[in-house]
Amino acid sequence: MLTKRILNRPAPSTQPAAQPATAPVATAADCGLLLLRLTFGLLMAAHGAQKVFGLFGGEGLAATGKGFAALGYHPGKLFAAVGGLSELLGGLGLALGLLTPLAAAALIGVMINAMATVTGAHGLWATEGGVEYSVCIAVVALAVAAIGPGRLAVDRLFRWGTGGWKEAAFALGLGGIAAAVTLSI
Repeated sequence: MLTKRILNRPAPSTQPAAQPATAPVATAADCGLLLLRLTFGLLMAAHGAQKVFGLFGGEGLAATGKGFAALGYHPGKLFAAVGGLSELLGGLGLALGLLTPLAAAALIGVMINAMATVTGAHGLWATEGGVEYSVCIAVVALAVAAIGPGRLAVDRLFRWGTGGWKEAAFALGLGGIAAAVTLSI
């Protein structure tokens, strides 16, 4: 009887197992990227809003412009507006997952400027006024450009929405060029 069951068993299928009809709406990675983008992006946007609009306890454009002028950026108010808007719009772009490589480039460029003019002379650690914080911001922005914003992003509709080497190179290259131009003026 046991022999009959073994001999009459159907042959194993060579067809792959059936996949679910639809992929899950969001994976843990998508949700993790959304959490990272929202937290990081909205904090950077708020930081920019402090400079440009004086929101969230910020000094506003006039006072920030004086600070920029003291750092050697002339006209200070113009450069404060560019830096603040780069943080504001770059942060919002990352939060939404909208034009992610461009948003990352904006934040990378601002952080390179911050490292070159404010924190670079103070070493690595933020406790000593060093570059630690600026490096972290630039690296997170670059990483999001490389990884892509995830499925829960506006960019999922565009070809750059998946991230990759080209998107990361674009963000780093454009951010670096913008910083170099700004620093040379």
